[in-house]
Amino acid sequence: MILSALATSVGLNLALTVLLAAAYSLLRRRPPYVEVYAPRRPYAPLEPWLAAAWRRSEEDVHAAAGLDGVVFVRIFVFSIRVFAAAAVLGVGVLLPVNFFDHQLQEIDFTDLPNKSIDLFSVSNVQDGSSKLWLHFSAVYIITGITCYLLYHEYKYISGKRLEYFMISKPLPQHFTVLVRAIPLSDGVSVGDAVDKFFKEYHASTYLSHTVVHQTGKLRRLLNNAESICTKLTNLKYVRRSTGDPPRKFLGLFSRNDLVGKYQKRLEDLEENVRMEQADATRRQEIAAAFVSFRSRYGAANAVYIRQSDNPTEWQTELAPDPHDVYWPFFSTSFMERWIAKFVVFVASVLLILVFLLVVAFVQGLTYLEQLEQWLPFLRNILEIAVVTQLVTGYLPSVILHFLSSYVPSIMKLFSTMQGFVSVSGIERSACNKMLRFTIWTVFFANVLTGSVLRQYEIFLDPKELPTKLAVLVPAQASFFIAYVVTSWTSITSELTQITALFCHLWGKCAKCCKRDGSKAPSMPYHSEIPRILLFGLLGLAYFIVAPLILPFVLVYFCLGYFIFRNQLFNIYVPKYDTGGKFWPVVHSTTIFSLVVLHIIAIGVFGLKKLPLASSLLLPLPLLTLLFNEFCRNRFLPIFEAYSTESLIKKDREEQSKPDMAEFFSNLITAYSDPALKPIQHASNSDERTAPLLASV
Repeated sequence: MILSALATSVGLNLALTVLLAAAYSLLRRRPPYVEVYAPRRPYAPLEPWLAAAWRRSEEDVHAAAGLDGVVFVRIFVFSIRVFAAAAVLGVGVLLPVNFFDHQLQEIDFTDLPNKSIDLFSVSNVQDGSSKLWLHFSAVYIITGITCYLLYHEYKYISGKRLEYFMISKPLPQHFTVLVRAIPLSDGVSVGDAVDKFFKEYHASTYLSHTVVHQTGKLRRLLNNAESICTKLTNLKYVRRSTGDPPRKFLGLFSRNDLVGKYQKRLEDLEENVRMEQADATRRQEIAAAFVSFRSRYGAANAVYIRQSDNPTEWQTELAPDPHDVYWPFFSTSFMERWIAKFVVFVASVLLILVFLLVVAFVQGLTYLEQLEQWLPFLRNILEIAVVTQLVTGYLPSVILHFLSSYVPSIMKLFSTMQGFVSVSGIERSACNKMLRFTIWTVFFANVLTGSVLRQYEIFLDPKELPTKLAVLVPAQASFFIAYVVTSWTSITSELTQITALFCHLWGKCAKCCKRDGSKAPSMPYHSEIPRILLFGLLGLAYFIVAPLILPFVLVYFCLGYFIFRNQLFNIYVPKYDTGGKFWPVVHSTTIFSLVVLHIIAIGVFGLKKLPLASSLLLPLPLLTLLFNEFCRNRFLPIFEAYSTESLIKKDREEQSKPDMAEFFSNLITAYSDPALKPIQHASNSDERTAPLLASV
């Protein structure tokens, strides 16, 4: 890519970023768009969103989005700190060294816009040059800074996790465990077996239990009833708000006819739901139950001590928050979940293969000669300078961004099929899948261009890996710089909520199909965290190879910091709070990114005929992995379970509080399946009612 193409891409994306931010600032002040831009705070006074995002404290973030929201914001804070230091080193030191060493060609400043951005890469430094020791020093410096900040963040977030636990109100999930594989004998119900077992072996702490029922059919009926109820209430709302007389639809049905039709269907469904609820309560028990205890320590003992001599029976795990339970999980059998895991594995492999074809096509767009061979009829158009700059500098990254945006929902579907008992478990699994997919298909597949077999062959010879990466990574610098620049528009589009805005406008036009605007969405951590970590990987991987990428990465993180702080307060409502369990993923991925940097640097110094620098870098990845192991042993257990010290101290603080009696009374029914609760009679009401079963 030449500099003029990069400048075109930067200018275009900067203009789109400013345009989207301006559109958001205007639309958010219009009352008709409150449902889109402030579903959490529809009646809050308007103020400049940038100033509000900057002013709010971390305690405000925790109150609005939980500890997961705090961790999400801290990812941006950590990234800004790392890449601010990297940008100072890269742009202030390495970039001038690369540019003025002119190994590739003599610099003609009069023709600079037509020069390749490779002039700013390490490829332009003379082989064996003593200036390469600046690059060597920079690798050690940025590794030290990153590890120090990683340790600081891990310590800070683990401390916050303990702090928020100690000051939190009693929560049902801290007193409850999920028990599965309950052995049954003839004539004994699941409830009786659970009650007998826990009264015998946990007599001092056992409180109550809630047996899980098979409610798959019932849930489908309720979903159908909710859909009809929404249509019915929307029709009544439109009729009241417009005051129009009943009109025929296509000359056949009036609006009153539709209301009567939907009311009759809803009444029939409600009757079927009641019958199915009675049947499920009587007969459709599953060998699983939520068991509650009188203390957190009692619940922890039930989880971390094996309950039976037979390890396949009385299996226990921590219960999720009642609102976090994914109830359809209990409607699938063990065999169905096992088959689903196999299907997910095959589907994941096929998805990667399909995406590799997409990557190969996108890579072809960055090379004008190859594009002219594919599409010879466009040769005359591609000779126009502006078109060439747009096609090679902007279009490839836009296509990759667009197609990648559909992958998170697919990964979430895969995780749902695998069988997780909680929504948070599904999204954490989807986050890990998305992270592996993103690193492989977006980074390595673009770097290791070629067939799938050729990509795997590169990893089969570890000794040659640094040299091969040192050759292949710089070759794709221009593509990834354009990809990062295009991400400015992508992350700013988060402000405008284009999909939600389109649905809102469509609902205004087709009022009988108006969507329910009362539900604020939840934060899609499973898609956003992998995307953020990808840009961290790109920034570190190209730190010495192409430091020109660093200021663009820094701008991305600065935009994300302000935009997502605003969204956490105005748009997203937390569905769950894992207590910051996403941070270990961030830590491990950053360590991986540092090791990739080290491998590339070793290969670069070898190619640049500076073997001593390569040898002196060999201990660095080992030291980084040792640091990672230290952090795992020091901090990771805090994210896996609370200590005996914390649990007993918290139990003792609360045992004499008068409101604990009310809490335990509510705890007995906290894990009742929402599908078994009585439904609302929405068909006889003229008010806009809530969905029949909001938590299903």
